[in-house]
Parts: sequence; C-alpha cells; structure tokens
Amino acid sequence: MKRLLSVVCLSGLLTLVMSARADDKAGPKDNTPPKGFTALFNGKDLTGWQGAIDPKTRSTINPEGLPKKQKEMDDKVLPHWKAVDGVLVNDGEGDNLATVKEYGNIELYVDWKIEPKGDSGLYLRGNPQVQIWDSDALDPKRFAKDFGKGSGSLWNNKKDNVPLKRADKAPGEWNTFHIVMKGDRVTVKLNGELVVDNVALENIIEPGKPLPAKGAIELQRHPKQDGTLGKLWFKNIYIKEID
Repeated sequence: MKRLLSVVCLSGLLTLVMSARADDKAGPKDNTPPKGFTALFNGKDLTGWQGAIDPKTRSTINPEGLPKKQKEMDDKVLPHWKAVDGVLVNDGEGDNLATVKEYGNIELYVDWKIEPKGDSGLYLRGNPQVQIWDSDALDPKRFAKDFGKGSGSLWNNKKDNVPLKRADKAPGEWNTFHIVMKGDRVTVKLNGELVVDNVALENIIEPGKPLPAKGAIELQRHPKQDGTLGKLWFKNIYIKEID
C-alpha cells in the first residue's frame, strides 16, 4: 500500500513539473503586459476605448456639445467591436475604435490578424496610419508601388511610405507590431523585422500643420480589398509612455 501511494505521489509530482515546463514554453498569458507597460485592452471588454472622432472635428466641437457627439460615435462604433475569448474583434462594420486617453511619445506593442484581402491600420495621435493589409490582394495597377510590399509603412505619408522589407505572416496568422514614437518620428518593427526607421509621420488630418503633441491611438475599421466586409482581430496591446 505504501509503495502504491509513493508511486501515485511521484506521478502527481511529475505531472506538476511537466505542466510547469509546458507553461514556461507557452510564454506569458495574452493581454498581460510586460514590466513597465500598461495593457490598453484587458481581454474582457472595451474599458478605455470609445468611438473615434478625428482631432480636427473634435477641436471644432464646444465642450458642452462633445458628450453628445461622443455618444453618437459610441453608438455607431462600439456594437461592432467585441472582446471574444481574450481577442478584440471587429465584425467588419462600424468605424474606428480609439483610446479614451491621449498619448504623446510612446512605445507600443500590438498583435493583429486579418482575413485574406484584409485591410486595417493603426492611427497614432489620431493620424493615419501604420498600415495593415494583405498587399498581395492589391490591384497592381492602382497600387503599383505597394503591391506585395507588406504591412507596417506610414502609408498616408507623401514620401517614405513603403516598408523597408516585407515581414508579414500569411493572412489568418498573428503578427506583432513594435512601434516607437518620439516627437513626430516613428520606428516600426513587424514580427521582429525593421520596416520603418525613424520616419516623420505627416499630419494628414490637418495638412501643413505640425503633428499634435498628443492624441488617441486608433484601430482602423476598413473594408477588404474587394470592397466586402471582413473581420479584424487585435490582442496584446501594450503601451509605455516615454518622457
């Protein structure tokens, strides 16, 4: 009997050790920020997010009228963004989702996934955009310089708007952005590869003006390359503010 108990205890201990090793190999849990970072998405709901209002429009609304406009955008946007099994999912409709808090100089991590022919992006300080798309699905006649070049570029810039290299994984697979923004300068790594090297993000909302010192981070809702609606997925959205 004692021998049987010893075998059972040893078996249980081995199971615990193997489980711990498996957890170590799996890495950190989703939506759990590394030291020094804050999770913008908690994996459960839309706390800290709201419907996006572009900076120019927001600046023209008087303080008394802003809550009404914000509710209008929330009613339009929030029903189409949901937390599903720890992932922030857009169903293809609505509009951009924006952080309630505004940010200036930052270090940002974002995991994202698209469908074939998918299209999306990240707005920094409310300005477009760090591009996300299936560039193989582009019309080569309309997008000759972008066809097959991949994601990560500051696409709305008039210059320096093509990634240094292609680093995308296939549609349907998770990708990771690591973005550093200081002043108006942006550096982007996609899946560990440098695709944008210290390039100034142009103010597209108000051309000719300096980029705002602070603004919301937005997740872009955009139709697919063929004009149809497509889902978008985001998780592990971590931010650190830089002095």
